[in-house]
Amino acid sequence: MDRRAGPGDAAVVQAVFDEAIALHRRVRDLVRAPIIEAATAIASTFAAGGKLLAFGNGGSATDAQHLAAELVGRFERERAGQAALALTTDGSVLTSIANDDTFARVFARQIEALGRPGDVAVGISTSGNSPNVLAGLQAAQARGLTTVALTGRDGGAIGKLAAIHIHVADPSTARVQEVHRTVIHAICKLVEMGIE
Repeated sequence: MDRRAGPGDAAVVQAVFDEAIALHRRVRDLVRAPIIEAATAIASTFAAGGKLLAFGNGGSATDAQHLAAELVGRFERERAGQAALALTTDGSVLTSIANDDTFARVFARQIEALGRPGDVAVGISTSGNSPNVLAGLQAAQARGLTTVALTGRDGGAIGKLAAIHIHVADPSTARVQEVHRTVIHAICKLVEMGIE
């Protein structure tokens, strides 16, 4: 395919930015309190020697990895590394669980193996209804983890289940993912502020 610049390209780019900015503005005040609540839970978990387990599918899997990377490594300043793990990164674990059990259990099984009471589980789903994210949060809840959900659309079953629900109410997966990335950065900034 030979794609060439067209007369409507500038308008498309403008529209993408305008939609992203508008959604950020629309949900900013609605997500502020749950962002603070999630950051407080995560910081408290780290202070008590616990860990964060994050998971999602597709673009949400990369968001889970991004969250873990910012907390293990650094966000904006040098400080001690924190115990955070994305359950989306080990291909051997994911494929063995999917093969021996079902794909719907790929996160739940890891939560059962790694999660401890007092840890935090962050499930990310733009639809709010991803079966494996829902099962992961159910397993986390059963084991005494604090459950956090980042969702889109109407929040779905995942939003209803989570103890802390950060809901970006919009039908566009791309726009929701853009706001989720900003949410993750806000959480990381707040958590990092409390780390020596």
